[in-house]
Amino acid sequence: MENITLGQNGPVVTPLCIGTWAWGDKLFWNYGDGYGPEQLQEAFTAALQAGVTFFDTAEIYGMGKSEEFLGQFLQKTQEPVQIATKFGPLPWRFTGQSVSDALTESLKRLQLERIALYQVHWPFAFFLSQQTLMNALADEVKRGRIGAVGVSNYSADQMREAHQILAARGVPLAVNQVRYSLLTRQIESQGILATARELGITILAYSPLAQGLLTGKYTTANSPTPSGARRIDPRFSQEGLQKIAPVTSLLRDLGEKYDRTPAQVALNWLIAQGNVIPIAGVKTAEQVRQNAGALGWRLNDDEIQELEKASRPWL
Repeated sequence: MENITLGQNGPVVTPLCIGTWAWGDKLFWNYGDGYGPEQLQEAFTAALQAGVTFFDTAEIYGMGKSEEFLGQFLQKTQEPVQIATKFGPLPWRFTGQSVSDALTESLKRLQLERIALYQVHWPFAFFLSQQTLMNALADEVKRGRIGAVGVSNYSADQMREAHQILAARGVPLAVNQVRYSLLTRQIESQGILATARELGITILAYSPLAQGLLTGKYTTANSPTPSGARRIDPRFSQEGLQKIAPVTSLLRDLGEKYDRTPAQVALNWLIAQGNVIPIAGVKTAEQVRQNAGALGWRLNDDEIQELEKASRPWL
């Protein structure tokens, strides 16, 4: 497994990241219904057993529960684990001190003194200017409480601005966490991927399986009724599934060739883009093992190209 350096000189992490949005979240993920602390502990252990030691969370996930779970699980292992969390630029946070206070609270929940990666969850500069925000983050890097600074959901221009402010302080911008999959390739057409490459910024890809559309579970012939927000997502309708059939059938074919699942092929395609780390959200040990099957092998260049071609409508 080839590890990846975040940004130019950030922490070295595994090429797959475990997403923990569902850890304690009742609102979107029905936490407590079919999975609880025991399943999450098993998922955490399974990730370490598979050699995946990079986890992404946020203060807002489960209103702090996700960070608390990670904090508890970290206490039970000696293995070096890299944790990324996020700061929410909420309207009442408009000073540099509010950034520092939020970090203090996250570190408390995680039971850590230092975080590998601290990201700004979304771009909102109405009350808290990018200048104040990025300088506060640079201060925390100098204090030693943050290993690297990241942003999330930033456009190419917003990313460039953040990069410039940090660079003036001698701190590189390491990461932009954005939605990216074979069915959401807008970061390519919007110049985000090209700008990240130019500036030496790593892309963390969330929703890399397009909320399950790329797992092979949903087909026109046999589609389970989606639950939650998926129920009103037109992509899960018969018409929507028909539209993505060229991509899903190619994933199935390639999966058969390599004895892998469509999801593992879709994650492998993202990793093959170079300096892109998919964040696979999990609730159980089985899901961790499934996602880890994307590692340790590689699609060849022709296959990568084939998938690129099939998924062009989603550019």
